[in-house]
Amino acid sequence: MNPAHTRHEKAFSSANGYLAAGAGIALLLGAVYLFTSGVKSGGGVLTVLACGLMVLAALVCLTGLFMLQPNESAILTLFGKYIGTDRSEGLRWAFPLYIKRRLSLRARNFNAPTLKVNDKRGNPVEISAAVVWRVRDTAQAVFEVDDFERYVSIQAEAALRHLASQYAYDEGEDLPEGETTLRAGMDVVADALQRELQARFEAAGVEVLDAKLTHLAYAAEIAQVMLRRQQAEAIISARAKIVHGAVSMVEAALRGLSERGIVELDDERKAAMVSNLLVVLCSDKETQPIVNTGTLYN
Repeated sequence: MNPAHTRHEKAFSSANGYLAAGAGIALLLGAVYLFTSGVKSGGGVLTVLACGLMVLAALVCLTGLFMLQPNESAILTLFGKYIGTDRSEGLRWAFPLYIKRRLSLRARNFNAPTLKVNDKRGNPVEISAAVVWRVRDTAQAVFEVDDFERYVSIQAEAALRHLASQYAYDEGEDLPEGETTLRAGMDVVADALQRELQARFEAAGVEVLDAKLTHLAYAAEIAQVMLRRQQAEAIISARAKIVHGAVSMVEAALRGLSERGIVELDDERKAAMVSNLLVVLCSDKETQPIVNTGTLYN
């Protein structure tokens, strides 16, 4: 969208509505008094004309009244021409021929539906987000897009789809070390989502206050496969730690036997002892001990 042709909000200062209402009521009462006095005194056309003018002025005062709540604005147009936006609150008055369209300036929530998209690896994932937004420029929201609320919903879904394609769901060997992922880098992803939403909403004069992912999961068709993959990675990681600990324990046992001179073992017996200790320490099932009642070599 060309910024030179973008319509921006213009401030409009309306008059105090209480004064206008008081003036209208006073004019009506004055017209009634003048009419009744003229009838009693036999007043003529001038009296009727004066009463008519006073009634007309009272109608102008009363029909131009409108009410604005806090964080609410009124967009004023005259025969299709944008006059300005009134952000005052309370009872206000403007020219009666102005068309006044009220527009809320309060923060709003948009809960995006759960979308099925492909991540950076091409794996189908389910993703959803909650977006907090509000109208910043009323003229842009009303005149630059057809329906700014629908515009926000469609652009939010488009931004969410684009964001999911820029990141992998989870870490893997095919990714550079430290690369942000959807699951591990939630804060970074949320900041990126908020920046992209703001860029897309700019044309509608909408400000993004917050954006967070509310749902993230693998799609149903690959969820079980990915779950087994994660379980396998967890088992491998756990086994690696167990083996590392077991080797350390065996090393400490052999060093303790050698330093204290409890028993002298040749290389073959050391290998057998290491094998037995590793089996006991690394096994995921309970081992059955065998007591040697003979000599060391029988």
